[in-house]
Amino acid sequence: MLQPLPLSTPNRNLVRLTIVRGITWTGFLAAIIFGIEVLQFQLHVLPVISIIVAMGLFNIATWWRLGRPRAVTDTEYLLHWLIDIAGLSLLFYYTGGSTNPFITYLLVPLAIAASTLPWSYAWIIAFAATASYTFMMIFYEPVPQLTNSTIIQGVQLHTLGMWLNFILSGGLLTYFIFKMAQTLRRRDMTLSRTREAALRNEQILAVATQAAGTAHELGTPLSTMAVLLKEMRNEAQDQPALQEDIDLLRQQVDTCKQRLQALVASADRRRLEKPETLRAIPWLESLIQRWLVLRPDVQHRLEIQDKRGQPWIAVDTTLEQAMINLLNNAADASPESIVTRLDWDAEEIVIDIQDHGPGIPMSIADQLGDTFISTKSKGMGIGLFLTHATVNRFGGGVSLYNHEEGGTLTEVKLPRVPAGESV
Repeated sequence: MLQPLPLSTPNRNLVRLTIVRGITWTGFLAAIIFGIEVLQFQLHVLPVISIIVAMGLFNIATWWRLGRPRAVTDTEYLLHWLIDIAGLSLLFYYTGGSTNPFITYLLVPLAIAASTLPWSYAWIIAFAATASYTFMMIFYEPVPQLTNSTIIQGVQLHTLGMWLNFILSGGLLTYFIFKMAQTLRRRDMTLSRTREAALRNEQILAVATQAAGTAHELGTPLSTMAVLLKEMRNEAQDQPALQEDIDLLRQQVDTCKQRLQALVASADRRRLEKPETLRAIPWLESLIQRWLVLRPDVQHRLEIQDKRGQPWIAVDTTLEQAMINLLNNAADASPESIVTRLDWDAEEIVIDIQDHGPGIPMSIADQLGDTFISTKSKGMGIGLFLTHATVNRFGGGVSLYNHEEGGTLTEVKLPRVPAGESV
């Protein structure tokens, strides 16, 4: 079984060259049959048909070769164009040479090669096409009907052939160069997204490294504080009120130490665990219930679309934390009225979080999540940045809009996952 065609630019260009070759030589075959049967062209039929058949077989072999795993090189791509020019030269030799109105079709491989091949290879194609045209001006098998026949009143066969050649050449050049430009645009877009992802990963790594270093550094002062508090409590034996304050401080220090230890343990665990596949509706309901315990001041409403079936989603603790960050942002902007909506289609799940706060300043709307930018006066933007990175890691995206009714609409898109399957 043939493997899929590689996605590199030379492979794509060779695929398009194969398509162009098939269209071109099929058109030449139809024109020659029409000329022989209708216009009574006097041609050496055997060599002409042999050349067309040979190019057809070569095109089939090229298509078979494209199914092989070996990548196409610029040298191989150059050889294909040289073979095309050789085949065209032989065909034009037996069909009128430079008097054939289709002789200017030699500009097509020249134009495409100049757009797709390295500079030196493009000059080789230019030299080969120019040499072929020059040779055809002197050596060729004449076809009298090409210069003497008239198809309709005032229009010679040669003029009509030039018109048809212009249509063929223009169409093929437009197709090939448009597809090539489209490939380049897609490649540039892919490279841009890759650079953005690499920059985001570098920033996340920097945050993680800083967090790990900070957690390690905080361990020493917390231990020192615990020792001093113990000594202070021993010295305050006859002061119960002061002992209570010292005990409270000791509890806070112990809590900080436990949180730091839990942070390190959680980081190690997250590196090993895989996302879990859950039903999206119960998962979101449970997440919101746990969040409301932490934010009892919030007035929240959950709306779920009335659709058949249960969508499944791949989740882990980082995704839950990302969603809680977005809910907290909405609550900080407007705790009085927050609405979360859950919708889905065949491919993705959409979670909308709407608040009625001041909205997003247009000056930073396009940068939120790409770097450490915050809409809060005391915020650092790390939470939203990490939220974007987490959702992107799951194959989704986060978008923030100013809602027409006021406030911010945060849209989270996540891919649907078949039941029991993880990403």
